Amino acid sequence: MDTFFISHGSPSMSIDETVPARHFLKSWREKVLPEKPKAILVVSAHWETSNPSVNVIDGPNSTIYDFYGFPKPMYQLKYPAPGAPALAKRVVGLLKGAGLGPVKEDKARGLDHGAWVPLMLMYPDSDIPVCQLSVVARKDATYHYEMGRALGPLRDEGVLVVGSGSATHNLGDTGPDGAPIPLWASGFDKWLTETLLMEDTRM
Repeated sequence: MDTFFISHGSPSMSIDETVPARHFLKSWREKVLPEKPKAILVVSAHWETSNPSVNVIDGPNSTIYDFYGFPKPMYQLKYPAPGAPALAKRVVGLLKGAGLGPVKEDKARGLDHGAWVPLMLMYPDSDIPVCQLSVVARKDATYHYEMGRALGPLRDEGVLVVGSGSATHNLGDTGPDGAPIPLWASGFDKWLTETLLMEDTRM
């Protein structure tokens, strides 16, 4: 099972047919990953904690509307994918085994929009068990790289691991449609593209 980073895009992608990424995600099972995962682990940029946290949900996940000022129909969407308590416990064990603990088990938190917005397009039947892992805001990239290494065995266990966020994200610096892209955003996007393509040629 491959591991993916998916830019979750604007929450409006959940209802706006004009967003190109929406159509890409809806074609996910046909064009990207035909094999159905046994479970899904989402590492969402919209869940930041001081120590790793995993939601351990026995039953359907609740849907978290962690956005403001969007059309009312978006707040009526539900993605009641079953929780994945066995996977959550496995994640806890792998992280602790790699010396990346303590790891909190959150038994109440549902799925934020970094998880359910892309998943409702990728797997609309909401029948695959899902759990989330937080981003540890005060730790650096090396720490999170080690988290990824620790979670590597999940790939061989039929688990789809998805990193969800955006390459750049600052809604306060976003102008109206057609406004110039801020230089810090376009500059980083250019660097990221060139770096990834360079790494791809080395493989």
